[in-house]
Amino acid sequence: MGKRVLILYNVKAGRGRVLRRMDAVEHIFAQAGYSPCPKMIKFGQNPFEDELEQIDLVVVCGGDGTINYVVNAMKEVGADYPIGVIPAGTANDFAGAIGMSSKIKRAAEQIVGGHIENLDCGVVNGLYFVNIFSFGLFTTTSQHTPDRIKQHIGKAAYLVEGSKELHNREFIPLHIVHDQGQTDIESLITLIFNGETAGRFPLARNASVKDGLLDCVMLRKCKTLEGAWSALKYLASGKTNEDIVHIRSSRLEITSPLSPLTDMDGQPSAEFPLSIECLPGNLRVVVPTKA
Repeated sequence: MGKRVLILYNVKAGRGRVLRRMDAVEHIFAQAGYSPCPKMIKFGQNPFEDELEQIDLVVVCGGDGTINYVVNAMKEVGADYPIGVIPAGTANDFAGAIGMSSKIKRAAEQIVGGHIENLDCGVVNGLYFVNIFSFGLFTTTSQHTPDRIKQHIGKAAYLVEGSKELHNREFIPLHIVHDQGQTDIESLITLIFNGETAGRFPLARNASVKDGLLDCVMLRKCKTLEGAWSALKYLASGKTNEDIVHIRSSRLEITSPLSPLTDMDGQPSAEFPLSIECLPGNLRVVVPTKA
């Protein structure tokens, strides 16, 4: 009996590409000495609860939201399995951060030929995130973007759906305690990165999933056109300006008189007040081995 790999897949991800290529994926793992066990994810049900056999590797086929779901399910049962990622979502930010191919079969080959590294994970009020936690403008864009639109136009769907939220601008007063001290700010949008990108846009340049820090990027209260210009300049250069605040910290304690909705990796998340921490090396993840 070979090593057992539990292949958890989101049947809706990637226009169903994963399911159509599952035989090929299983073959790649079988050729590498694994005993593959594919299992469709049923959201709302912990995929590990009825897994009584030994698991040597968990492979997640889906986007950032699927990875998030699997990581939280694994933490819930107290497990610590190594994780491989086959990107099949819309943006696939976490997969991009670890160098996975966007091609399903090639990603499976990268996993069997890869090695395990200990990567950081974020946690907010007991909930785990692998790439980004956010609130404010555009926060619920990923949650509200219909799957059919994501499938047709990919990550551009976030821009289309996000533009609908511009008329709902709300500045959120925040008090933030971090490694360097305290910050008070009225923020239009707050993005807290474990990785570097959101929707594959590089918003936290020089961030890393193995630096033991979180990158908190905020757009402060400003006029609409000024804010848009600041955001565009930041997208283009990655350099902060008078309207962009960037804090790097291992911990963040955030309070506000308001209770805005939050999002982590495209999923509904924690309520205020927020206790956020980077857990260095908390996840064992299979990354590609460079030639």
